[in-house]
Amino acid sequence: MNFFKRPIDEMPAQGLEQHAQYAAVAPFPHIVMDDFFQADVLRSLQSEFPELGKEAGDINYVNPNESKFASKGEGRLGPGARELVHLLNSQPFLEYLQNLTGIKETLIPDPYLEGGGYHQIKPGGFLKVHVDFHKHRMMNLDRRINVLVYLNEDWKEEYGGHFELWERDMSKCAVRIAPLFNRMAIFSTTDYSWHGHPDALTCPPDRSRRSLALYYYTNGRPADEISPENRTRITTTFTAREGIDSSEMKRYNGLVNFANDVLPPFAVRWIKKFRKG
Repeated sequence: MNFFKRPIDEMPAQGLEQHAQYAAVAPFPHIVMDDFFQADVLRSLQSEFPELGKEAGDINYVNPNESKFASKGEGRLGPGARELVHLLNSQPFLEYLQNLTGIKETLIPDPYLEGGGYHQIKPGGFLKVHVDFHKHRMMNLDRRINVLVYLNEDWKEEYGGHFELWERDMSKCAVRIAPLFNRMAIFSTTDYSWHGHPDALTCPPDRSRRSLALYYYTNGRPADEISPENRTRITTTFTAREGIDSSEMKRYNGLVNFANDVLPPFAVRWIKKFRKG
């Protein structure tokens, strides 16, 4: 299938064209693009999307920071999604990302889809503001870029589900991005790239917020991208929005941060997520 609007071999040059825009934007480097993909092909991915939470291996995150579902590995991907993931992990797209972001270290895709793949948030669900885990636990590589492809046709503003980018000091939300069909968001991940979907989803019961997520890594990274206290962090770090989020969330985050310091990684992961099936 021909997924892209532009020939795939033109992507590295496109990355160079967009680099200045990507690097200069606030509150941290990112870009949002509409209609990057052929709409009819992306609709086939939308039709393949499963109802997560109904099969063994689906992940259901349930805690004060998040209420969401995710797939694990490639097993739940439909044939179109699997082909797209392979293309987004291929040389031309990696070179596109390299040129777009200006990252000097060589980018490496994640064939294991650790934390990536299908994401689904159902009515009432949310993902509070956070910065991502910064090490791949299997490959021990540094997480540098997130790519999110939204699969929500006819999405209305009142449904919510906006992807928010927050200031480094968490003083305010700087950018709100609606999760519209055929929209792709790309951003650099550091200890200061606060982002999330923090407000409960208000779409109808028969709708959900669906996306495909891919993460990219390097062997090593600039030291100033990671705060000294988080260099050994193994899980995502959430933060409460002052005056908005609950005291329960703050207490829970204190527990998780303490667990990171004293418990083995598998125990921390168990605290943070419940696997269905």
